[in-house]
Amino acid sequence: MDADQTAWEQCSTIRVVPPVQRRKLAKVPFAELADGRLQGVVSSGSDIARVYVSSIVAGSHAFSCSTNNNRACGGLSGTTMCKHLRSLVDEAVVQYGADRVARYLRVDVEEAGASGADLVSRLDGRRTPAPAATVFSRFLRHLTYLELPATTEPVPELHWFPAAGAVRR
Repeated sequence: MDADQTAWEQCSTIRVVPPVQRRKLAKVPFAELADGRLQGVVSSGSDIARVYVSSIVAGSHAFSCSTNNNRACGGLSGTTMCKHLRSLVDEAVVQYGADRVARYLRVDVEEAGASGADLVSRLDGRRTPAPAATVFSRFLRHLTYLELPATTEPVPELHWFPAAGAVRR
């Protein structure tokens, strides 16, 4: 093992994949591919104070959508996704790219440059209730980072974030 490899393994930085395109965060302020799901927080179209936690499980495509206090979304039915889930898929495609989202969810998409609607049309899951607390807590945790004062000093809580210009050699 060479010195560069050893130094890299002891470093607390990771490579971050840049977004495919810049997203507008008003409708879907939080979207992630984590815990075997595409999951995120989606703003309500009718009430500015309400958000929905939506998720789609990779492989089974089971889906869930509820308010942050676990009230079911009225737009869900047995096999029909609500507009919140469709918005989540659309924004995930903008952020991660259709190919990456399709691979993560294990969806077969033939054409390159597929849209969120293309992915949704190939999902064959059913409504399966899932607790919203974990995803909503992660979203709130991300928001706290925005409230930190600007500094050039290390922030112990954020030691795992990548350093600017960190490149694996």
